[in-house]
Amino acid sequence: MNQNQKLIELHNVSVSFDDQKVLDALSLSIRDGEFVTLLGPSGCGKTTTLRIIAGFIEPDEGDVFFGSERINGVPPHKRQVNTIFQRYALFPHYNVFDNVAYGLRVKNVPKAEIHERVHEMLRLVNLEGLEHRKITKLSGGQQQRVAVARAVINRPKVLLLDEPLAALDLKLRKDMQRELKNIQKQLGITFIFVTHDQEEALSMSDTVVVMDGGRIQQVGTPTDIYNEPVNAFVADFIGESNILDGVMPADYKATFAGHTFDCLDAGFTLGEAVDVVIRPEDVDIVAPERGMLTGVVTSVTFLGVHYEIIVDIRGFKWMIQTTDYCGEGETVGLSIEPDAIHIMKKSEYSGRYGDYSTFSDEMEEINQIPEEPEDD
Repeated sequence: MNQNQKLIELHNVSVSFDDQKVLDALSLSIRDGEFVTLLGPSGCGKTTTLRIIAGFIEPDEGDVFFGSERINGVPPHKRQVNTIFQRYALFPHYNVFDNVAYGLRVKNVPKAEIHERVHEMLRLVNLEGLEHRKITKLSGGQQQRVAVARAVINRPKVLLLDEPLAALDLKLRKDMQRELKNIQKQLGITFIFVTHDQEEALSMSDTVVVMDGGRIQQVGTPTDIYNEPVNAFVADFIGESNILDGVMPADYKATFAGHTFDCLDAGFTLGEAVDVVIRPEDVDIVAPERGMLTGVVTSVTFLGVHYEIIVDIRGFKWMIQTTDYCGEGETVGLSIEPDAIHIMKKSEYSGRYGDYSTFSDEMEEINQIPEEPEDD
């Protein structure tokens, strides 16, 4: 295995369903042995990308390569790929052993080898001793492990996982996140994982591919994606973000919210309009006289580890995450260090994400009162 070797490449892949473009000239390289997560909202094209790699969908345009081989038109069963879907598609009338052994029996592998490899897989997924248990008697997490064992026992080069943890409860999902990552490390094969859960993507992946509108918005490590988002969509989708309109009056200076701050960004045109991103955990609440900005606390929510505090500054609702308590109606100051300020160029997403008057676009739409129709 060579982790620097490209294993899968998509070149300018486009797909349309019912005249609606689902993937728009998408290009992506995936390395051997990498844990890659395709992350994005519903309808962004991530599952379609997965199904193209699997061979279930053929691109309208573009090429798919596995190593140096172009695999357009190669059927799924002839690709070195296995897929685990959200519904695991286990055989309910088989026990654990027979489910895991199924693929080997189809290939007429000798009985002794089947026995050895099935038990090897069951050890890997922590299901030893459950060989004879019926699938219907297993918990959701145990069924997930059977699905993984069955998928990897044929030793594919790539395992595709389409939101496989979505049906599990929160604690079990976190356990399975760690377990899948450990399994991937032990096997050394490429995992391509699809999810809309940002925390899942950040905690499991070597590389995160953020998608929206059938296009890749950013590719990078979880740290890069979180700390250096390329546009307002990525900043808003990956964790919480205060996103403000700003201007660059000079290198290493940013003006926003009525104040000019020192920052670490340069190379913008003098006076260029920009988007400014500040994470809620990077803002310090201080006494009003010590603050670079001052505002009024409009909401306080206790979340166990920290408080989530909304502060109104000049009509913009900031989110602050802090262990220090402030009461509603209290006037506070905000202090922001230069390394907490991230400057992004304006994009098609500018102005679509911003303050914390509400937490979702859907709620904003619900709260909008439709205009009365005009009389004829």
